[in-house]
Amino acid sequence: MKDLNALMQQAQQMQQRLQDAQARMAETTASGTSGGGLVTLSLKGAGEVTSVTIDDSLMAPGEGEILADLIVAAHADAKRKLDEVNSALMREAAGPMAGMNIPGMPKLF
Repeated sequence: MKDLNALMQQAQQMQQRLQDAQARMAETTASGTSGGGLVTLSLKGAGEVTSVTIDDSLMAPGEGEILADLIVAAHADAKRKLDEVNSALMREAAGPMAGMNIPGMPKLF
């Protein structure tokens, strides 16, 4: 019975670590750039856009398509960085359970 109690305590500790990681993830930010820094886009949490900075040279008539492509590229760069940070937070929180495939349990990074 001691083993079961110890296992339950470990599960509760892991659940708390996962909740803490999710709270940190909600506050995590990442910035992405494109066009050699002509467009910068910042994301927070699960991917909420918090800011977009566009170089004035892209505001000329006829630059709309280029600008749109650069915004998409900057978003992809920021999202990749944000996903890397968030994955690291979850792996850290999962501890030794990370990567384990336990039947009936969600896979933890």
